[in-house]
Amino acid sequence: MSNEASRWAAAVRSSARPAYLALADALADDIQSGKLAANQRLPTLRALAGALGLNFTTVARGYAEAQQRGLIDAQAGRGTFVREWVKAGPVRRSPPLSMIDMTMNMPPEPHDAALLQHLRQGIADLAQEADLHTLLRYHEFGGTHEEREAGAQWLSRHVPNLDASRVLVCPGVQGALLALFTVLARAGDSIACEAVTYAGIKGLAAQLGIRLVGLPADDDGLDPDAFGALCAADLPKALYLNPTLNNPTTAIMSRARREAVAEIARRYSVPIIEDDPYAELPEQPALSLAALAPELTFYVSGFAKCVGAGLRIGYLAAPNARYVARLAATLRTTTVMASPFMTRLATRWINDGTVQEATLAIREESRARQQIARQVLRRADYATKPEAFHLWLQVPQPWSRIEFATHLRAHGVGVVVADTFTISGPVPEAVRVCLGGPASRAECRHTLEIIEDAVEQSPAVASRVM
Repeated sequence: MSNEASRWAAAVRSSARPAYLALADALADDIQSGKLAANQRLPTLRALAGALGLNFTTVARGYAEAQQRGLIDAQAGRGTFVREWVKAGPVRRSPPLSMIDMTMNMPPEPHDAALLQHLRQGIADLAQEADLHTLLRYHEFGGTHEEREAGAQWLSRHVPNLDASRVLVCPGVQGALLALFTVLARAGDSIACEAVTYAGIKGLAAQLGIRLVGLPADDDGLDPDAFGALCAADLPKALYLNPTLNNPTTAIMSRARREAVAEIARRYSVPIIEDDPYAELPEQPALSLAALAPELTFYVSGFAKCVGAGLRIGYLAAPNARYVARLAATLRTTTVMASPFMTRLATRWINDGTVQEATLAIREESRARQQIARQVLRRADYATKPEAFHLWLQVPQPWSRIEFATHLRAHGVGVVVADTFTISGPVPEAVRVCLGGPASRAECRHTLEIIEDAVEQSPAVASRVM
């Protein structure tokens, strides 16, 4: 580790401020003291992230904050440098930049008065009607029969002939995925997935010592031939797929691909983890892998993408009773149980139609924001779907994805670079843009205009170095 990196690591560890601000403060201190000279080249984002033990996004935010303060600048093809006019002396420490967060893939929040009243009323009614002591006790692991029945009802649009005995209530989809990875694989085993896929499984696999094998995919989804070749050469313990409105690419796996993948999985007896949180958004539902290969598929969905991320309830439909028992035991070990209050609330909202009402409102708001994107992003090359609330934007040359994201963050817009989602192979020059982050349609339009402006510029024009 270089002397600079050692100083910055110590400064970040000792600071009470968020790591990205502490890093910007450390840069400011070194400039003020003369330890960093004008035009001095700084470490690359990836190298510095490794040296500091921080993730890539945090270091990118730190550099963007320093750039916003006027301390450093990035030059296309050369790197990041201390700005020439910065002199040793007082350096301002700005408060955190007011960000429009388009990094977390959250659904847009509808402002429908009737819907909001239904949501409030459901919470109020539950608080009045339910016995408080009951809600504060331990509950049945995996949910009561009534709660599993509600989960089966919710999933039945995509999982035919689903009995409540095959359903487990989980504290969110991520908790369900943790249980599945734990049950289906051990340290050193492999799980197949798309080469660019949901970032949340990277952390799970790393924690459990599981090797992810990324396979090629396109707009129609996973390449079945690549999956078949892997099964023949090095049989994975499971196949993970996010087949509907894929996060981040927005691809919807075609029926032909689903049928081919299901057949290969059946031939080699490979369990399928079908992570389908966006399945309710398209008006015409896709045929699920759980319908094509019910004896192999673990179907997972929840409310984070069709109601709100704060409702941490997910449902896991297992192929048979044996797996239900194993998964219930694992969930008890890893998460104990889902919140009884949230589970009861989710059950109420499924039964009275509130969840369906919220999903329709989010679908309509997503469509409206997609229309804004079509109006604003006239020169941008991006993939999306009418009911999706994110875009997969191809970064135009001569920008790199890192320069592009750093430039946007310096202008108050957060996006996520493709590195976050890439399992193997070349990292696409792309970023994910979440349309649900902005609080209003007007704010969504404003952020997209900033992105379109960046698309139309070159890094040299956008740079403030004189």
